[in-house]
Amino acid sequence: MNREEGAPILAWLRLDLPRRWRSLTVLALLVAIAAATVLTATAGARRGMTAVARLGDRTLPATTVALPNQPGFDWSKVRALPEVEAMATFAVAGFVLEGSEDADNIDFPWADASIMQTIERPVVLSGRLADPARADEAVVTARFPATFGKGVGDTVVARLLTPEQAAGHSRGVEPGEPAGPRVPLRIVGIVRSTWFSDPGRPGVLTASPGLYKRYPTNLLDPAGGYINALIRLRGGEATLPQFRADLARVSGRGDIDTWNLPEQTRQLNRTLRFEASCLLAFGVAALVAALLLIGQAIARYTAATVEDLRTLRALGMTSRQSAVAAAAGPILAASIGASLGVAAAAVASRWFPIGSAAAFEPTPGMSLDWAVLATGWVLVPVVVLLGALTAAWAASRARQAQASDRRSVVAKTVTRAGLPVPVTVGTRLALETGRGRTAVPVRPALVGAVTGVIGVLAAFTFSGGVADAASNPRRFGQTYQVTSFFGANSEDFGPADQVLAAVSRVPGVDGVDNALLDVANAADGQTTVPLYTYQPVGRPLDVVLTSGRLPVEPADVVLAPSSSAALRAGLGSKVTLSGTDSQPRVFTVTGIGFVPEGPHNSYSTGGWVTRPGYDALFGNHFKFHTAYVSVNPGADANAVLADLKSSADAVLAGASGAFGLATPPTAALQVKQVQRLPLVLGVFLVLLAIGTVGHALATAVRRRRHDLAVLRALGMTRRQTRVVVITQASVLALVGLLFGVPLGLALGRTVWRVVADFTPLQYAPPFAFWALVLIGPVALLVCNLLAAWPGQQATRLRISHILRAE
Repeated sequence: MNREEGAPILAWLRLDLPRRWRSLTVLALLVAIAAATVLTATAGARRGMTAVARLGDRTLPATTVALPNQPGFDWSKVRALPEVEAMATFAVAGFVLEGSEDADNIDFPWADASIMQTIERPVVLSGRLADPARADEAVVTARFPATFGKGVGDTVVARLLTPEQAAGHSRGVEPGEPAGPRVPLRIVGIVRSTWFSDPGRPGVLTASPGLYKRYPTNLLDPAGGYINALIRLRGGEATLPQFRADLARVSGRGDIDTWNLPEQTRQLNRTLRFEASCLLAFGVAALVAALLLIGQAIARYTAATVEDLRTLRALGMTSRQSAVAAAAGPILAASIGASLGVAAAAVASRWFPIGSAAAFEPTPGMSLDWAVLATGWVLVPVVVLLGALTAAWAASRARQAQASDRRSVVAKTVTRAGLPVPVTVGTRLALETGRGRTAVPVRPALVGAVTGVIGVLAAFTFSGGVADAASNPRRFGQTYQVTSFFGANSEDFGPADQVLAAVSRVPGVDGVDNALLDVANAADGQTTVPLYTYQPVGRPLDVVLTSGRLPVEPADVVLAPSSSAALRAGLGSKVTLSGTDSQPRVFTVTGIGFVPEGPHNSYSTGGWVTRPGYDALFGNHFKFHTAYVSVNPGADANAVLADLKSSADAVLAGASGAFGLATPPTAALQVKQVQRLPLVLGVFLVLLAIGTVGHALATAVRRRRHDLAVLRALGMTRRQTRVVVITQASVLALVGLLFGVPLGLALGRTVWRVVADFTPLQYAPPFAFWALVLIGPVALLVCNLLAAWPGQQATRLRISHILRAE
């Protein structure tokens, strides 16, 4: 288009912008909000989905953890294996931090200087790595400073055991208050790797290997303590079967538990992809809502401008010039809004990624994803241009001789019912679009009202499911409140059967399971399955099953969901498992359910077998001997624990030290991290709904001012005129509630079921009671507040001036 053709368009803009700058400003802000939301969600999803991979590329991640749990194990033979590229050993021991009772904030002491050098070399977020030769330095993970108030440059005090306490602890004797050296540890850095991360934990401190070198007997009993290892293999995961075979050969043991860390990383990536998909779905929902609601507002604006340009068309303005002039205002607003949206998305990137991915992001802080931002900055004005030109073209083809506007069945019913005139007129304004210059944006307002109700109710329904899961360990299979530890490596610390028999008779105890744990190998050579014995003592412990039944026969097995998926085994499937020095045995899957979260497994990995089935695989061998105790509903777990300890001590002095309260499942915190997304989406949809409903109310008063003036001339009072707008707002709210409540409830439950199946966890239909109670009054209140200003404007119409002009 040349300068001569563009002159009329510029002249029109100079006339139109001062007159309609408020509408264009609101439009630019709505575009900015929508663009910022969509771009932030898209860029954040991309960043979260790749966090673990980007971290692994920089940190030399380990391939496996070998856990022989054997005193005096010879690691030199393992280190010499040709497939072992790097190895770092750690003591299965610990210490406590002065002023903190949380044992989860301490990493195992590392026994050699390879850690953080040739294996799991972390990204340093702040400060530096600890000197492996110094006993007084430590590093922490990112959440530690916020949780414990100690960061780089601060000092914490490690309280160590005496050698006698450490020796007793290795035999299962509760050590009591540490009486060994008090060692000041200076925090010199904040680090992050796939191993040194803290998803679901409050932050972890890792002491320099120099601490173990200086105080070995204060940390580990040489005769009874264990040293395990973190190993990086040449060839990665593909070398793991060979390493397992070589490990069995050099150690003389075929039952050493070796974790497949790449498989765990894949499971983690699966979780991150799900969280990223939720964020991306949020962005898509916001985009669809923006296209639907803002798009219709742009179309209405453009069509109204085309109507105003008909006079200029008669004076010689071409169809092309008319279409461009009508689209110029929205394009200008979209360009400004897109620029503001890109800037806002860039600033918002400092808070992303969110959820579990935040614990693995190697470069936290602001990150500009120009592939997303630049695309959005270009596409937003282009989409608005295409929409505005299409609306202008459609409007320019329309003629004054249009078909009469459709009448609403509801409005007809209200009229025939003989309701007051203000109610009838308000209902028509809410449900009938009109035609020509008096057309009102009814459809966007109705869609906006329904969308707003859906967004709020779905968000709170989903949030209710998250809150229930986060506060109810049963959703993750944790039906017990007390745990115990009776032995390890096939050796009990005392007569566990006698202790548990006494415990089962304690008032308030509901169920007890005497559980041996060992790890079976699947026939594929890649999958390990931690197996628990289901041995009720007294009343049986309740087990959460998603399908099927508990094992009864020796050849029965219940698989946890992740193990079931890894083995591709469902109900009735046959799985082949092998244990300690035994021939492979075939088991029938009788159920899918959750298992206790243990040292070597999560609640969704492992399985349940009967004691005869366990003995067929492992004989008298076990890695850990534990018990799980549930208390009666409504009983105080702390009070029952005190009685339980007294009963245990009566059988065997010191047995009470084996009992403690169960810790909440770590997955509960991870699930809670997706709670905010639907709430943010709900707020976004409500804002768009408020904008579209408010625009419809204001537009109705402006475009139907002639009709209102006629009614005023016929005797309608100012109060009745205000009732017209209030009725219009109330009808919009009622339509939103009529369709939005059932759809919002169904959507919230559907999304929560998808999350429950993916996590996995026990699904319980969420019910947002207060949201259901309050959504009606709040929706009516908001819509009527939006009607206040248009209603006031309607009462101030200059009747004589309008009637003379029109």
